[in-house]
Amino acid sequence: MTDTDLVDRAGSIREGEELDLDALKQHLEPILGSQANDLSLQQFPGGHSNLTYLLRSGDERWVLRRPPFGSKVKSAHDMSREYRILSALKDVYTYGPVPLHFCTDHAVIGCDFYLMNYIQGLVIRREYPSELKLTPEQVRQQLLNFFDGLSELHSVDLVAAGLDDFGRPEGYVQRQVEGWSRRWQDALTPDTVNCDAVIEWLRANMPAESGRASVIHNDYKLDNVIFDAQDPLRLIGVLDWEMATVGDPLMDLGCTLGYWVQTSDPDFFRQARTMPSDIPGAPDRAEIIDRFQAATGLPVDNFPFYFCFGLFRLCVIGQQIYYRYYHGLTKDQRFKGFLTKAHVLQQMCELIIRGDIES
Repeated sequence: MTDTDLVDRAGSIREGEELDLDALKQHLEPILGSQANDLSLQQFPGGHSNLTYLLRSGDERWVLRRPPFGSKVKSAHDMSREYRILSALKDVYTYGPVPLHFCTDHAVIGCDFYLMNYIQGLVIRREYPSELKLTPEQVRQQLLNFFDGLSELHSVDLVAAGLDDFGRPEGYVQRQVEGWSRRWQDALTPDTVNCDAVIEWLRANMPAESGRASVIHNDYKLDNVIFDAQDPLRLIGVLDWEMATVGDPLMDLGCTLGYWVQTSDPDFFRQARTMPSDIPGAPDRAEIIDRFQAATGLPVDNFPFYFCFGLFRLCVIGQQIYYRYYHGLTKDQRFKGFLTKAHVLQQMCELIIRGDIES
């Protein structure tokens, strides 16, 4: 095995998600020069929201990001926000891709899109790569390094980044609870699970603001980061900035831990996991919270709320994805199973509300 065996690879383009390559070549010629004439196009396999494509010309590679086809929630797929925040972070946060070009001309591929540099490395998805053969101690350090990348993001100086006027940090917690509750209502289908009790509990148990405004990623998870294939413990990239803003970092931590399954969790939740966070060596949520508090200086005093919110938000996102499938707005068969995932997340929220889940 070589380190190239661990590199995340692009493949064939999914049906219904093809792009007009000739139009792209013509549009990108002023940016890429003669390299645009020989462009080839592939698609990365991960992701259920904004779509990511690999453009290649000879030995050079770039990444193109565009919104999903048939999306109902346009505000969640604002390419300009993603491009702006990456442009601001490129000199103050070492893990973000460098944006190269933003296009608002829908005559090219039918939507806004942007081009950025390609970061080659290892992406960990639902199953941990058996080829890595890391010890539990190495796994633990790798995953702690993953969370340190989040703490570093929350420590970025907003003024230095030029993001002190980005987003609306005041009242962020309440806006998130109300906003995701509305999105839930907007994405309902006849077979939807009932989240009324979860929404009521979140509204009744909102903590005060943490007092810290930070850049927050809002979808920081293992398959949105890249590790060095030669040194798999080293974080080298953070991807998928479509929901990034300035807000309360504790809400961002809760969103990440909404993905974090551990060995003490119920079997139904572990079976539905999307990250291998319950393998030998992986830190549990209590350890992660302790490390986060030490790195940021922020106390996490209301973890059940943040954890429940993170799960509910994922439930809404899953329902939005299923909504697109239910109404025939996408042909991607992966989306069919998101109704079941929404039910799993709703069940976990209710266990947290009853106090039956460990931090």
